[in-house]
Amino acid sequence: MKEEFKYFKSWIAGIQWFFFIFANIVVIPLTVGAAFDLSPDTITYMLQLSFAVTGLACLFQAFFGHQRAIMEGQSGLWWGIILTLITIAASNDIPLEELGGSLAIGIFISAGLTIAIGLFGLGPHIVKLFKPGVMGVFMFLFGTTLIQIFLKGMLGLPFGNESSTIELSTALLSFILAGLIVVFNVKAPKKMKSYGLLIGIVTGWIAYVLIFGSDDHGGSASFSFELFPLGSPTWNTGIIVTAVLTGLLNVANTFGALKGTDDMYGSEANNKQYRNSFTITGVFTGISGLFGLVPYAPFVSSIGFLQETNILKRVPFIIGAFLFFIIGLIPPIGVFFSTLPLSVGSAVLFVAYLLLFNSAWEFFQQIKLNPLNVYRVAIPVFIGLIIMTLPADVFNSIHSSIRPVVSNGLLVGTIISLILENTYSWESIS
Repeated sequence: MKEEFKYFKSWIAGIQWFFFIFANIVVIPLTVGAAFDLSPDTITYMLQLSFAVTGLACLFQAFFGHQRAIMEGQSGLWWGIILTLITIAASNDIPLEELGGSLAIGIFISAGLTIAIGLFGLGPHIVKLFKPGVMGVFMFLFGTTLIQIFLKGMLGLPFGNESSTIELSTALLSFILAGLIVVFNVKAPKKMKSYGLLIGIVTGWIAYVLIFGSDDHGGSASFSFELFPLGSPTWNTGIIVTAVLTGLLNVANTFGALKGTDDMYGSEANNKQYRNSFTITGVFTGISGLFGLVPYAPFVSSIGFLQETNILKRVPFIIGAFLFFIIGLIPPIGVFFSTLPLSVGSAVLFVAYLLLFNSAWEFFQQIKLNPLNVYRVAIPVFIGLIIMTLPADVFNSIHSSIRPVVSNGLLVGTIISLILENTYSWESIS
């Protein structure tokens, strides 16, 4: 492997990995910071730390974890749940500091459970619960949750608790940008498609600055550790329970990423790879709780990147991760990227995560649906979707300890699917 670091093509492929990691991470701390109404300095700090910790997490997975070229990043599931909880907290008059502090405790508990799953080799037992029907429901509702978030950003609506109206000019630019990225992904040569996210961010950012001017709200060019920037540890049972359930469902990302790359690597991931991968994910989840970052997981979207580029070797991935780690330690870079317009980032990721529908469809194709057993999918999907459309305050009559769970369509739908798929033999109905 050492010899491969000398090859020019390894570094070119490494730069591709760098941009893929960058495009998937840069918007996450910006949206969370904006939703929690943090200062520009704190948002810049969170962005820098997200870069550094993500690069480090990828390196640990490459050397000591599953040892495959699979990005370890801030989980889209956690991201979606955190932003959804902000809306729920607003309707229940829960201060953002209490939400952030309770999330920290929930994340620590989730980190401990994930590490335990790894150390005790529980992964193979848990994976049996996540049958194709469950994964299909999870991917569909997961995609719906994220698309809601991105659409809100494209329309110029705030990620926090404030009420607002659609910014028509911002929305128009966002939809034009999203349309151009879709056309690019469909028409561009296969080798160019892996650059779609990057090209979208650069093009959209330039267009935004030319039309609306620069958003000069960057923080100071300094790097200092700040513990619990979202709020000091606080006990709110409902939020903590929601966080723990999210952490347990987050293990699906590890199964999806490793199983999805088995064919590419010509072998099934063994128990040691699962143990090490879960343990490392758990450790970095604990780190994220300490520093107010979105917790970690292997990125299932890495599968699409590997299919498009065929960069399966670890060396380019290691190069890309190391470069990403380094830029996280350079304060001026954090200041620059903290000025990225959220509407642009949302438009780019809106297109990227539309592909989750295809992931859900592939799982649904693995089960035989008919008019008699379609309930196994219809019940969790429709209930989850309906809950997503309900105003948060309609759940105020439910006890506060379970309100954040039952008011979250993704969690409810996935839990129902887990129960249905593991308590009844649907395949026997025809």
